[in-house]
Amino acid sequence: MNAAVQSPGLLMTVLAFVLVLGPLVFIHELGHYLVGRWFGVKADSFSIGFGKEVAGWTDKRGTRWKLSALPLGGYVQFAGDMNPASTPSAEWLALPAEERAQTFQAKPVWQRALIVLAGPLTNLLLAVAILAGFTMAYGKVVVPPVIGMVQPGSVAAKAGLQPGDRVVSLQGSDIDSFLQVRLAVAQHPGEALDLVIERQGRRIALPAVAGAKEVTDRFGNTQKIGYLGIGPASAERVSVGPVGAVGDAVIQTRDIMGMMITGIQQIVTGKREVKELGGPIKIAKYSGEQLASGWANYVWFIALISINLGFINLLPIPVLDGGHLAFYAIEAVSRRPVSQRGQEWAFRTGLALVMALMLFVTFNDVASLHVFGG
Repeated sequence: MNAAVQSPGLLMTVLAFVLVLGPLVFIHELGHYLVGRWFGVKADSFSIGFGKEVAGWTDKRGTRWKLSALPLGGYVQFAGDMNPASTPSAEWLALPAEERAQTFQAKPVWQRALIVLAGPLTNLLLAVAILAGFTMAYGKVVVPPVIGMVQPGSVAAKAGLQPGDRVVSLQGSDIDSFLQVRLAVAQHPGEALDLVIERQGRRIALPAVAGAKEVTDRFGNTQKIGYLGIGPASAERVSVGPVGAVGDAVIQTRDIMGMMITGIQQIVTGKREVKELGGPIKIAKYSGEQLASGWANYVWFIALISINLGFINLLPIPVLDGGHLAFYAIEAVSRRPVSQRGQEWAFRTGLALVMALMLFVTFNDVASLHVFGG
């Protein structure tokens, strides 16, 4: 079995990782930068990566564009943004009025919120553009949620599902497509599905429980998924115009984010193992594998990581964009900002949480590579 496992090689893996992470970080930070410029905020620096500057140049507006030594992220430092919690300081108060007017802290709360929101939103918009492009290029697959085949002896057969049944809802959510059924079942191995089907004009509730199986791809990645043992009655690929493609891409992006939320909930509740969490090493591994699988798979993977980046940054954790947005929401409601001490403590806690999570997922990544004979 191990002899059949393929590997894209170290060079392709590194190249694929750089081509995923670099542009996505740039797009994210560009969102912050452009909206900041729109509101008249001066940017002191725009960096891809952290740490020591490797290369860079200064534009006519005084912004230093640079590539830094540790390429796992990036940042835009706006004028006046002199501390990690983005709170006014004595140094900021000492600035001349004209300079202070161009700083981040001088802007009203709604403008600061839009500047922060622009980063993750740009990542989500990029993903929508990629997915819409796929839909326009290849068409939209339309698969009604009607069962056309039930495998003998399968979970579905034991639950009483029959060809011709139309799936109406699953775990309380309405179903419009057989693809929704497939994704939802795959996400809940061994769990009750609370199926409601329509048969000959009558709605019937079936207490089906998804089966569980492990599937392994050609690169040796193993995943536990749920299954029923059913197939669709029909499927067709239809052409879609730009507006329809964008609408479909928005729905796909929403569904992918929903899958992420479900995955987090399952890990927290113990329904999935924490080893399924991944960090930079695992992203690099998958990047190389997707590039080796073809450009279409690779570009789709870029869209997936872009959604991940946007979603994670929207989480209300201090140090992430979502944490800043939470502070601005409190400020908008209470009519005054959270105290500087409160923001600093929240930032330190958030930073410790993020660093601990990074260490944990990196350990997970290394363990999954079996470099220690595991």
